[in-house]
Amino acid sequence: MRDDAAATPWPGVPRIASADQRLDRMLARRVGLTPDAPFIRFERGERISYRDFTERAFDLAFALERHGVCAGERVVTLGANSIDAVLLWFAIELLGAIDCPVNPAFTGEPLRHAVDLVQARWLVAAPQLLAQLDALDAKRDDDARALAWPPAPGLPSKVRGLPLAPLIAIAGERPADWQPCGACASDLCAILFTSGTTGPAKGAMVTHAMACTTAMQTAEGLRIGPGDTVYCAHPLFHMSPRFCAFYAAMLTGAQVTFDARFEAARWLDRIRESSATLTIGHGPLLEMIFAQPPRDDDADTKLTRIGTSPFPKHIAADFERRFGVKGIETWGMTEVNIPCWHPWDEPLRAGSCGRIRSDDYEFAVVDPESDEPLPASSVGEFVVRPRRPWIVSPGYWGDAEATAKAWRNLWFHTGDSGYIDADGWVWFVDRLGDRIRRRAENISSFDIETAARAEPRVLEAAAVGVPSGYASDDDIKLCVVPRPDATLAPAELLAFLAQRLPHHMVPRYIEVMPTLPRTPTQKVRKAQLRADGVGPSTWDRKAEGISLRELAGS
Repeated sequence: MRDDAAATPWPGVPRIASADQRLDRMLARRVGLTPDAPFIRFERGERISYRDFTERAFDLAFALERHGVCAGERVVTLGANSIDAVLLWFAIELLGAIDCPVNPAFTGEPLRHAVDLVQARWLVAAPQLLAQLDALDAKRDDDARALAWPPAPGLPSKVRGLPLAPLIAIAGERPADWQPCGACASDLCAILFTSGTTGPAKGAMVTHAMACTTAMQTAEGLRIGPGDTVYCAHPLFHMSPRFCAFYAAMLTGAQVTFDARFEAARWLDRIRESSATLTIGHGPLLEMIFAQPPRDDDADTKLTRIGTSPFPKHIAADFERRFGVKGIETWGMTEVNIPCWHPWDEPLRAGSCGRIRSDDYEFAVVDPESDEPLPASSVGEFVVRPRRPWIVSPGYWGDAEATAKAWRNLWFHTGDSGYIDADGWVWFVDRLGDRIRRRAENISSFDIETAARAEPRVLEAAAVGVPSGYASDDDIKLCVVPRPDATLAPAELLAFLAQRLPHHMVPRYIEVMPTLPRTPTQKVRKAQLRADGVGPSTWDRKAEGISLRELAGS
């Protein structure tokens, strides 16, 4: 056996040459092979074939070009899961422009930061989200423009001070010989926002080669073929639905059924209704599914495999038995794709994320202080670098300091810790630093702290992750120090934050403290705050019966 994840090659997955690792050529290849095969079905709506989808994406790309969007330009997009959102993403990339999707749940400062970070000339938003943008301070850029997609009646003339026009794609208006300019494998196709710790969210630059590589790895790792239906309920601003679902399907001729949002209670019904043969998931989501009341027909579906990161070891074997599936655990992140896969022809090894794809990556476990390699079975930081050009992120947009810090000593430092055993299996242990992971979302502690310090009675604030009860998942605990002579009730602070933060960033726990623990250099000891966890003096909004949705709407 080889010592990497591709123990048995999967002949159904083509290896795309570097020159062809770009969306326009991949899409043209698929339309040439199976034009009438179904590509996408959104929830219970109609299925769209590869040919029809491509025609609509080209029409939209032509409309964008007519407005003035050019190759290499960054386009901020804001919209929830829908066919229209997928069409917009493909149209932008077909033009050789760079899609910068923002979480549609963002409001306030996190939204402003994400929209402004990439300094895009173009902003395209769904009509129902224009109010969130208009609530931000006006953007002063004479050359910037905003478009509404899909178009809707009653649009305002401006949003955030920018001229707003409907984006209208008319079938038959595009000249028959028109072709989008496309891009090279080394060009950026997207900037995806990933959480900050000591600062706000960073924009990870994603190349066309990265997107294609993830699709090839996923198709091979999950044995995807033209007869498969991939079920996906992940939000489109993440890499996994983009490249592990839609791109992998496009590569192999499979189809994608996707939903507006994940709901554990209806997951099994949706798997059955969609005739899904495979799906992707994250550990906490699988735990939520597993926590649903068992049914006699849980395994009575067409589902045969699931790609997951992680596959929670305390339920992994029982999950496979209950639902009649094979779990393929992986490890990866936006900046480096998915270097680690559980080999298809190996049995479950609960707790391990598999073996390294050594044809694509070099991987090491190092001392996080010295960067020196550690011996087998020693816990240290995961570091990665590519064996092929352009298959990992070139860095963070507009943040040379963060890029240099992550890429020191010619390795990408992931901030994740674990070890490699003597047999070459990789085991994830924990995250380094202050990154908070909640329900598959990476969350910026900086954004939470910034929002809390805007409350006039708050002097200091520190947000940390504490165990949620799900494997590799956090709930948010906010520690605050009131200003002298100020009285600060946790419920009042929560109401303040609920108006300024997205739902998933609002803390569950609040602890009012006289001071924050600090190092001799005055850095907050977040490791101590995490270790202190939830104690008798910690206020818990769930125990108080407070509904965030009602609070935010009040």
